[in-house]
Amino acid sequence: MGLEHWLESIPDVWIYVVVGLVIGIESLGIPLPGEIVLVSASLMAAKGIVDPLLVGACATAGAIVGDSIGFSIGHRGGQGLFDRLGRRFPRHFGPEHVGRAKALFRRWGVWAVFFGRFVALLRILAGPLAGALHLPYRRFLVANVLGAIVWAGGTTAVVYYLGVAAERWLKDLSWVALAVVAVFGLATMVWVRRRARP
Repeated sequence: MGLEHWLESIPDVWIYVVVGLVIGIESLGIPLPGEIVLVSASLMAAKGIVDPLLVGACATAGAIVGDSIGFSIGHRGGQGLFDRLGRRFPRHFGPEHVGRAKALFRRWGVWAVFFGRFVALLRILAGPLAGALHLPYRRFLVANVLGAIVWAGGTTAVVYYLGVAAERWLKDLSWVALAVVAVFGLATMVWVRRRARP
């Protein structure tokens, strides 16, 4: 059973809770599929199963709260926290990943938190790393809130409106035309892969 089917099988209120919790826990620093959950819930909103405004609001709240808790944990744990996590979870918190994230913070400062919302690795590390680097919390909070609103609200809106448009388009399209489009898309993908080979 896919994630979207599982989400469809639970009551609406729990969908909002799952969206907020998964994105919040991911933002706290624990690798979870926050973006996949948000996209799935937004597609459900396009089908009329849930309210897109509530999906966006729960995702935004989860992102803000999770990042803030992550900031607090990073502030208390410091670099030692990342050293311990790197030994236990090198795939997500290894020195190379943390080093790249630190380089982005050195370059962009607190705005790495804003831009980090759009990058999977940085989305997990941004809050704890900002705390460990002792960035000023007020500046962090502004970037955190703006990034959460743009990422969560923007993703929800784009996926919702694309989903609504796709539903209308597929209703008006015959199955033969759909098959032609699928074959054309597959042929194009094969051609692009062959051209990309050295």
